[in-house]
Amino acid sequence: MTDLEINQAIKIIAQVLEPEKLNGVQELVLRECWQGKTYQEIAEISGYDSDYVRVVGSRLWKNLTVAFEAKVTKNNLHSIIKAQVLKGKLPLSMIEFPDGQVPLNSNFYIERPPLETHAFEEILNPGALVVIKSPLNMGKTSLMTRILAEARSHRYHTVKLNLQLAEASVLSNLEKFLRWMMANITLQLEMSSEIDQYWDQDLGTKISCTNYFQHHILEQLNEPLVLALDEVNHLFEYPEIAREFLPLLRFWHEEASNIEIWQRLRIIVVNSTDVCIPLEIHQSPLNLGLPIILPEFNFQQVKELANRHQFRLEIPNLDHSLSLLMEMVGGFPYLIRQAFYALSTQEITMEQLLAAAPTPSGIYRTHLQRHFSTFSKYPDLMNGYSQIVEAQSLVKIPTLISYKLSSIGLVKLSGNQVIPSCQLYRLYFQHYLAV
Repeated sequence: MTDLEINQAIKIIAQVLEPEKLNGVQELVLRECWQGKTYQEIAEISGYDSDYVRVVGSRLWKNLTVAFEAKVTKNNLHSIIKAQVLKGKLPLSMIEFPDGQVPLNSNFYIERPPLETHAFEEILNPGALVVIKSPLNMGKTSLMTRILAEARSHRYHTVKLNLQLAEASVLSNLEKFLRWMMANITLQLEMSSEIDQYWDQDLGTKISCTNYFQHHILEQLNEPLVLALDEVNHLFEYPEIAREFLPLLRFWHEEASNIEIWQRLRIIVVNSTDVCIPLEIHQSPLNLGLPIILPEFNFQQVKELANRHQFRLEIPNLDHSLSLLMEMVGGFPYLIRQAFYALSTQEITMEQLLAAAPTPSGIYRTHLQRHFSTFSKYPDLMNGYSQIVEAQSLVKIPTLISYKLSSIGLVKLSGNQVIPSCQLYRLYFQHYLAV
């Protein structure tokens, strides 16, 4: 478990002590004790009398001892708060709704060793490239966020670009896209924009962009820059842009071997699909660098996540119940977290949750309806998936369709054949897709 930040600790303590409120002096004592300050040092910093600070601290530890049912002192504050978090003794409002990336300071992020360690080590290497690839809702952006935080801890500069935020007009031609990209990088680094000065129609768009990146951005930085590109798969909807940009991205990465200044650039690529526009193997950056394919949670990881909700998960025979849950939804992090959130915040048993799961009244209804909406837009995917969920074994369907279904997490690939990725999808779509 990563270290708690002081703001998170204060939030936990404040909610545990409700309806009492932390006053200003108590919060001051908490903050400074958390940083290892003595009462005398706190008094010197704040201007309060040291005896007064000591009394405030003593009363606060007594209140926390009662609230946590464990002896609390200023010396064991860190370990007590962490232990309470790991035991799941959090206020109900501290249970995060599972939607989007898991916050950096969240207790509900589950590591998948050794992937995090490998990524953290790789991003420190000159000219590094980390390619995170797995279906939707597997935790790619959450891992990317943690790699960026690791880079910042080494005083690296970081820039994050979600390519889904590029408007269709930006993606209408390569020049607009590259200028959009350079403008965003410049803005996030708080540099002055000199794009027009570097853009030369005679040299061409890609060389102009590369010159700007090298001479205006990288040469101004004293520390490495980590550029994280999220939702790169969005470019595949604009094949002309993808065919030009992906080889350029690879070129920037490979320049680290030729020009020292490019060693300052470290790249993270987050991609949800194996479907790619046709590129020669020497043109794509997606087959270079450190590949990270996020797996589903295993049983122990699911159980660890359950334990972090345990104070609300009053589940008899927990191991058996978790096995049944994984039979329904596999080890998909998003689906598992949805189940634990519902069990923690609603009056519902595991048996009721599983019985309703593949129906329009279950907790996954919005998630399933979103997939159904995708099928309504793409009849070829609907027809292919209808065959898959009706079959009792592996099915062979056209490669492009199988890869698209895999990218959104609906199937697992086995060679050139596929099966539904979990029982939830098989049972639901057996009833709601026309065969």
